[in-house]
Formats: sequence, structure tokens, C-alpha cells
Amino acid sequence: MKRALFPGSFDPITLGHFDIIKRGIYLFDEVIVAIGINAEKKYMFSLEQRKKFIEDAFLNEPKIKVISYEGLTIDLCKKLKANFILRGLRNPADFEFEKAIAHTNRKLSKIETVFLLTASSTSYISSSIVRDVIRNKGDYTVLVPDSVKIK
Repeated sequence: MKRALFPGSFDPITLGHFDIIKRGIYLFDEVIVAIGINAEKKYMFSLEQRKKFIEDAFLNEPKIKVISYEGLTIDLCKKLKANFILRGLRNPADFEFEKAIAHTNRKLSKIETVFLLTASSTSYISSSIVRDVIRNKGDYTVLVPDSVKIK
């Protein structure tokens, strides 16, 4: 089974994340969306909210699983028998950052990182931009899947 882990904070999931996950379904037998927990980071949305946003976005897709984790991503990959890490690239800065992580992960394990370029229509979207739009009461709905509902 070709299993990929798609790690991130997903605070919140964006249309860019959604696009990468949807495209990952065609490459892998299973895509595990892994919400990383960093005690030093301040999140806008609770872990439960972030998980629900993703689960609801992929409600009818059995190849998608959503979990949370702490620690090294490669340790989680080993535990779940995921031989691939799936990552999206929006721009050259993302590539340089992700390349360093991928090289480190490859040095520490045999896990391969697979990069997908984000669609041009979503390449400008980041969770931090979405959070800024939300904080300033803008129309965030054009940047996230329908499952992301703010009350």
C-alpha cells in the first residue's frame, strides 16, 4: 500500500491544502492528514476545530484519514508505515524551506518526500493570510473549503 502523510498545522485548512490532498488521492492508496501540535505555537482554531474542518471537507473520501501528532514527522511515518511525506509548494521560498526538511528527513530515514506544485489559482493562499482576513472581518470563504465555518 502506498501511504502518504501530509503534515501541517492547518490553522485553518486552505483551498491550497485541499487541492494538494485531492491530487494526492490519485497518487497514493491513502493520504493521512496529520495535524502537528506545537506547544509553543498559538493557534487561532482549536485542534478539534481544525480536525473537523478537514474531516468535513473530505467526508465522502475513504482514502483520507485525519489524525494529530507531536514529535518528529518521520517517527509518525514509521509508526503508521507511511513511506512518503506529501508537501505542497507555492513558491521558491517554500521550495528552499521544504528542501532542507526533506534532505534532513531522508538522512534520518528512508522516507521520501513528494512535492506537488499548488494550482496557480491557489498559490497565493496561506493559513496566515486566511487568519489575517478573518481577524479583519474579511471574506475568508473564498480562500478555504466550505467546511471552514466561523461562528
